[in-house]
Amino acid sequence: MQLIKLIKPILLASLCAVTSVAIAQTKVIYNANGYSPLYKGKMRHGEVNTFTALVIKDGKVVKTGPDNLKNSFPGATLIDAKGKTLLPGLIDAHGHVIGLGNNLSQLDVRGAKSVDEVTAKLKEFAKDKKGWIIGRGWNQELWSNSRFPTAADLDKVVNDRPVILSRVDGHAIWVNSKALELANINADTPAPAGGEIIKDEFGKPTGIFIDKAETLITQHMPATSAQSVSNALDAAGKHLLSLGITSTHDAGIDKTTWQVYKQRAELGTLPLRIVAMLSAASPDLNMMLKAGRYQDSQDFLSIRSVKIYADGALGSRGAALIEEYADRANHFGLMLETQQKLEQLFTLTFKSGFSANTHAIGDRANKIVLDAYQNVFKQTGGILLRNRMEHAQIVSPEDIPRFKTLKIIPSMQPVHATSDMHMAEQRLTNKQLQGAYAWQTFLNQGSTIAAGSDYPVELANPFDGLYSAITRMDHNQLPENGWRASEVLSREDALRAFTLGGAYAAHQEFKVGSLEQGKWADFILVDQDYFKVPIEQLYKTQVLQTWIAGKLRYQKDSAKPE
Repeated sequence: MQLIKLIKPILLASLCAVTSVAIAQTKVIYNANGYSPLYKGKMRHGEVNTFTALVIKDGKVVKTGPDNLKNSFPGATLIDAKGKTLLPGLIDAHGHVIGLGNNLSQLDVRGAKSVDEVTAKLKEFAKDKKGWIIGRGWNQELWSNSRFPTAADLDKVVNDRPVILSRVDGHAIWVNSKALELANINADTPAPAGGEIIKDEFGKPTGIFIDKAETLITQHMPATSAQSVSNALDAAGKHLLSLGITSTHDAGIDKTTWQVYKQRAELGTLPLRIVAMLSAASPDLNMMLKAGRYQDSQDFLSIRSVKIYADGALGSRGAALIEEYADRANHFGLMLETQQKLEQLFTLTFKSGFSANTHAIGDRANKIVLDAYQNVFKQTGGILLRNRMEHAQIVSPEDIPRFKTLKIIPSMQPVHATSDMHMAEQRLTNKQLQGAYAWQTFLNQGSTIAAGSDYPVELANPFDGLYSAITRMDHNQLPENGWRASEVLSREDALRAFTLGGAYAAHQEFKVGSLEQGKWADFILVDQDYFKVPIEQLYKTQVLQTWIAGKLRYQKDSAKPE
């Protein structure tokens, strides 16, 4: 009896607490300049909804509408958006989370205009560093001679420790002589299939390793710890949230990252939503596939796809082409896997219930991958898994319709076009460029584009990508009217590609990607009107707040909370 007397007030108090929590969990964002694409079962030419109030309960959207909506929720927490533009949280459909986090603490030589500028930064960076010196970002196309550098260039400033600097696209590394020595690399070292060791006129390795040849060096680097992965995750998450990215697709994770992500998801400490792809290059792929797909209850982590690598990158002349490179005779790029191997990987992936997301940049790689998909679909099935082509940069015009026929999603990064346009004109002929970065062509045939940045290859700022998609110009508004301007996107279609496009590619179009009833309330407040700001100002958009599931996750210093 005494126990019952004690339980009743506890139950009453609990019920009161639940009621008050429920009321507190209802929020109304009002006085907003709100825009959101609408799904409505369509991924193309959908209308954009406008509103000034957003009602949120238990982290999800209740409804959007005019400001007087707040009168219907008298117990809700009211938040004044002060007239700022409100957009759905942006989704980056192709990035490298841990790579970005690591880059924030490693040597960054992005944008360096010469070898001397790189080595000057290396010299300064190396002063207080021990062991391997790791960096990224060099791009020989920005240098006056556009030639690959050498180990000797690095030796001038660091010769007592190994140095490894990844090219901006991650498809080549530049190392010093100490790294060559530790890896026992010499003139007789053969390049693995799918890789190239750049050698001088005497047959000696110069210090440049392309695609699969990178492993000749990287296998000797210290193993990555779970703690370092977790630290990189936090650093990357903080950066991405500040850019308005509420969800990111991580294009290729290893076992350690897979374990960290799952542990952090179970603890509820992931900084943003992550759609992770298992790396087909991982020796632990079979084990991870056998563990099955993963989805946490709050949709912060989804693992249901495999990242497969078909060819290299255009900048390092590793993209596999049907015809030779215009600036390197008798060179056709590198296929990292044979068609037979691709078909084996697809079969394994589909039978495990996972989608296959395949990196393919050159027209030959895209053609071979499409052939491989087609063959496996006939034999094994898997066509409805929303398989993807990551990048799909240079595609033969006759192969573009096959994406629609085979239900392959082109996962494309608009900023690649504006970063690559000058280099692409040198590497490729006009004929080869007919199907290059063909966003509008893909959309017109009914394909869904999932847009991203490929950070840290490119900067992660999605407003750079939106600007590139809409203009196909650099930040100086060149070339006038845009490069191969027939492929530009409208502001509506660009926003859709960076929201619902990524959501659809992740099987999440009913959960995120737009601010519609029942979806997670992931949204951002920005300092200018995306649809009305002069186009030349669009990339300068600043994110003031980033919200995930109705909770404030990022606040710009100048925009203090109410």
